Amino acid sequence: MAAGSAASAASRVFLAFLGAVVLITVLLAVLLSFQAQNTERAEAEAVTLAVARTIAEMPEVAAAVQSGSAASATAQLQPIAVRIMDDTPIDFVTIMTTEGIRLTHRDPAEIGRPYLGTIGPAREGGTLTEEAVGTLGPSLRSVVPVVSDGEVVAMVSAGITLGSVGSGVVRQLPFVIAIAVALAAVGLAAAWFAGRFTRRIAGDLPASAVRDAVSSYESVRTLGEALRAQTHEHGNRMHTAVALLELGRTDEAIGILTETSRQSQELVDQVAARRQGDPTVGALLLGKAAQARERGVEWTAEIDPAAPRSTLTPVDAVSVVGNLIDNALDAAAAGPAPREVRVVFAPAPGGALEISVSDSGPGVPPELRERIFAHGFSTKPAGAEGRGVGLALVRSIVEAAGGAVDLAENPTTFQVILPGRRR
Repeated sequence: MAAGSAASAASRVFLAFLGAVVLITVLLAVLLSFQAQNTERAEAEAVTLAVARTIAEMPEVAAAVQSGSAASATAQLQPIAVRIMDDTPIDFVTIMTTEGIRLTHRDPAEIGRPYLGTIGPAREGGTLTEEAVGTLGPSLRSVVPVVSDGEVVAMVSAGITLGSVGSGVVRQLPFVIAIAVALAAVGLAAAWFAGRFTRRIAGDLPASAVRDAVSSYESVRTLGEALRAQTHEHGNRMHTAVALLELGRTDEAIGILTETSRQSQELVDQVAARRQGDPTVGALLLGKAAQARERGVEWTAEIDPAAPRSTLTPVDAVSVVGNLIDNALDAAAAGPAPREVRVVFAPAPGGALEISVSDSGPGVPPELRERIFAHGFSTKPAGAEGRGVGLALVRSIVEAAGGAVDLAENPTTFQVILPGRRR
């Protein structure tokens, strides 16, 4: 795909921010709606219990129930119930006998019929708040006893239908919508500024070009560190050999130079035997071997001559292999002896290339197995060695090439599978 037709890094940043804003806004709206519903329900339960208790404590209620027949009690209590239903949010007030026979009701036709709901706790002198289905449909109701001279003489149920509770939630929707719109506006502004800031840095370059730039930097960095270590080690051995020659200890000087040549030649022979190999990666491995020795880490590199060359560019190949080895060296150097790093290039099924890098370090905690691949995450201290870029870049390069990265334990091993290059 041409650079001009690919989405720019700035556009991707804007779209990523915008997607996050939309998701957060929706989640917040749902959360606020749920909270509003819970609040309305709690308020309804509190109101029903307060009203039921108030009615039960009215002297005229106990007097009416004990005055005579049920008909006379209804004549005295129904007007009180109607007045309370008209003046409060309560949808029904049912005063009943201890047997649960209604003395009052919103629908006069229901008076004299059994109450629909739980009355056991109130009959024994307790209180109850529940959700139940009655003649008016599902409702929240509280049932309390009417007590006279220490005895329960009647019961009062005050309730609010769930439809009324729902209408209370609807009344709060404008507030919820206003909060969501405000959050969306702030998020949209943040997304616009983030996109603008990214465009100032990366221009209209596609995201792949920005990733390539980061890959190039990481490739130069890791290759430079490897070559520096190799040069430093070579200089130290040469200075030691010269000093031994000046002291007349020729055999020891020759031994040091021979050992240096032997260690390097073994890896050179492996690289040369792999006809389809990448010479840049070979040079990287030579440098990393010196870097390992410099840090007191035992280095092993195995390159199968049948291992194919990957489809990665030299820059991306150095970034992938170099960052994996850097992490392995850091982990091994920080762990207990023996400190070891092992790198293997081998053929994989389907003509693919398998690169595995193992270390003797303490391993990766289970809760961090995915986070270590996130941009900006690092277990290293902030600073030059705490970039939080390496593994994220490795995964990005490998997956863009159609490969995969996996992590195994005992020992800690990063395994990369890459499509092999077909000639």
